[in-house]
Amino acid sequence: MSPTPWWNPARHADRRPALLARARLQAALRGWFAGQDFLEVDPVALQVSPGNEAHLHAFATEAIGNDGLPVQMYLHTSPEFAMKKLLSAGEERIFAFAHVWRNRERGALHSPEFTMLEWYRVGQDYTVLMEDCAAMLRLAAEAAGVTTLQHRGITCDPFAAPERLSVAEAFGRFAGIDLLATCDGAETDAAALRAQARAAGIEVRDDDTWSFLLSKILVEKVEPHLGHGRATILDRYPTAEAALARRCADDARVAERFEIYACGVELANGFGELTDPAEQRRRFEAEMDEKQGIYGERYPLDEDFLAALAFMPAASGIALGFDRLVMLATHAPRIDYVIWTPVAGG
Repeated sequence: MSPTPWWNPARHADRRPALLARARLQAALRGWFAGQDFLEVDPVALQVSPGNEAHLHAFATEAIGNDGLPVQMYLHTSPEFAMKKLLSAGEERIFAFAHVWRNRERGALHSPEFTMLEWYRVGQDYTVLMEDCAAMLRLAAEAAGVTTLQHRGITCDPFAAPERLSVAEAFGRFAGIDLLATCDGAETDAAALRAQARAAGIEVRDDDTWSFLLSKILVEKVEPHLGHGRATILDRYPTAEAALARRCADDARVAERFEIYACGVELANGFGELTDPAEQRRRFEAEMDEKQGIYGERYPLDEDFLAALAFMPAASGIALGFDRLVMLATHAPRIDYVIWTPVAGG
């Protein structure tokens, strides 16, 4: 039997309380940003590059010019490049509720099209973004009329101060792995990480890259423990896994990147933004080499973005999965449940 379509009146009535909570939260967040002197912007989705992270997959299309000739274009996986160009142009505090598209992603926590809440602060440290996220967890609970966030039986108190852990601390605590012993600045040692993973009982292959191994260990051993009881801020990612972030001043092996988790679910990814065009190009090319080796494809670099980066001031920025936040606040079972018109085929 086919599932009941989302537009069925009975099914819509079942979902409508969560959708109304979504609308209240979006309005509350716009009010919060206004109170912080932010400007809402509306970046276009059609871009020459969808982003240059090895494991993100884009939707490609063609733009047909007046001459009838096709030009390869992509739907963005994040509004990041466009918003950073606005920082280069002179904007200082901006946010956007942006529709974004990611291919090869569908499930309880993933939709091929979803809403990303992204914001930037010029001249402020990335730790301020952690405070922003804590405030948004509280707003989400208030909008939904609940006192806890919940997913698959795991609860999180949005009013409690988040726990803050470095990635290295988390790998040591939950997987028994000394992660920083396997990296030196941006250089990594896949063989060393592979040996530690096997010793920890994790099934790996001889050709797994360091980046793939890190992701596998994170998903299998670390993430399930994060955001229980209170939110977890997973901070100081290895530099090799922070293509768009500044290196930490006290340790070149790690960067100013963090993620925030609630109920074992990743909600946001924040950075102290990299503004060195040459270093950014080097990192993008390394990411695309990794993508070519694993998936047999690569995406072009946005040369306009790299040119603009030379004019971009020091800033911090973050992307938050808005649908996921609504899902946890409304205790919804799947992300599609809190999207007004879910993508077909789910």
